[in-house]
Amino acid sequence: MRFSDDHPAAPADAAGRPVRLGLRENRLQFTLLVIVNVCVGGLVGLERTTVPLIGTDVFGLTSDLAVFSFIIAFGLTKAMTNLAAGALTSRFSRKQLLVAGWLIGVPVPFALAWAPSWGWIVAANVLLGLNQGLTWSMTVNMKIDLVGPSRRGLATGLNEAAGYTAVGVTALLTGYLATAYGLRPVPELIGVVFVVAGLALALVVRDTAAHVALELARHARPLPDGEDTALAATFARASWRDRSLRGASQAGLVNNLNDGLTWGVFPLLFTDHGLGLAAVGLIKGLYPILWGVGQIPTGHLADRIGRKPLIVSGMLVQAAGFVLALALLDRPLLAGILSAVALGVGTAMVYPALIASVSDHAHPAWRAGALGTYRFWRDIGYAAGALVAGVLADALGLEATVVAAAGITAASGLLAARWIAEHPTR
Repeated sequence: MRFSDDHPAAPADAAGRPVRLGLRENRLQFTLLVIVNVCVGGLVGLERTTVPLIGTDVFGLTSDLAVFSFIIAFGLTKAMTNLAAGALTSRFSRKQLLVAGWLIGVPVPFALAWAPSWGWIVAANVLLGLNQGLTWSMTVNMKIDLVGPSRRGLATGLNEAAGYTAVGVTALLTGYLATAYGLRPVPELIGVVFVVAGLALALVVRDTAAHVALELARHARPLPDGEDTALAATFARASWRDRSLRGASQAGLVNNLNDGLTWGVFPLLFTDHGLGLAAVGLIKGLYPILWGVGQIPTGHLADRIGRKPLIVSGMLVQAAGFVLALALLDRPLLAGILSAVALGVGTAMVYPALIASVSDHAHPAWRAGALGTYRFWRDIGYAAGALVAGVLADALGLEATVVAAAGITAASGLLAARWIAEHPTR
């Protein structure tokens, strides 16, 4: 089978089926992967509303840094797993890694529901970081493999929309369940549904190795002779040597620094100002829901107008969200909602554009490693945000922590404007 006179014959997959690139051509597999990422996001959404309050109310933690230690454990583990996942794709199939991630995640909801000490919560977040690093990385890579270069923005937008909408809906649901049934175990046990469904679907989806082979065969820019595609070389290229990849990596780090910081700070800040669990759940749910749903139009827009305008403006909108949280704090529900809207919209602008930008600047031969490196730096942001939040909150208070986040985010947007370039052959 041939696509055109200009392209070589398409390879076949393991079952002998001809392989084509494109969203429409692969809509069934793409849809299954979207549903898988709903389950991925739902599992991490279990923690957004209740776990900081479990630390203070159930286990009696008094240090903000101690409370935020579960986010640090999650962020570090997920970041390292993202990096390893890129290298592991050279030894294992995407599907094998996806299934492995779900198997690792099986104990998580049970540990969160019945952990006898805070150390068990931290350990559960190590498993959750491994789960998220493998499953989310593979759903991103597999969708990009399926659609080819022309629809990367939309593909990543749909993937991230599915995941983060599930994060938000689950955070909202756990807030209401905690109000009705207490902080544990009912809110956490809905995670069992996500684990069972995610694992079952991971066993059904087909691997995308043949799609990568087709894109490599059709790629307009051959891999230069002698170009090193090993993990160390790719890490250096995506972290600092390539100007655009460096700009994307730092913006990703700060973006998730914001998420990690608000994950720990906002439940404590707004309960200190009189809001109940249901209201905090609304705020914590609204942020990722908008972040998720918004990525469908912004991913499509990134394919039309380019990546850089969305990245720069999205970071500045997020900075404004932190300003709103403090400026209106005497009306905490309004402050929380408006801040969540700005943070959600700003993140939706940034997220698919950053992943698409990294894909643009990475050759298919080392793209999985480049995405793994970018996702490493991005998810280090969770740990960095929790660490910054814990240190600043203990020393200066929660409000000073929010001020620092606004400044860091605005500075990151300006760096992105300086470093990131549009890829001319996108």
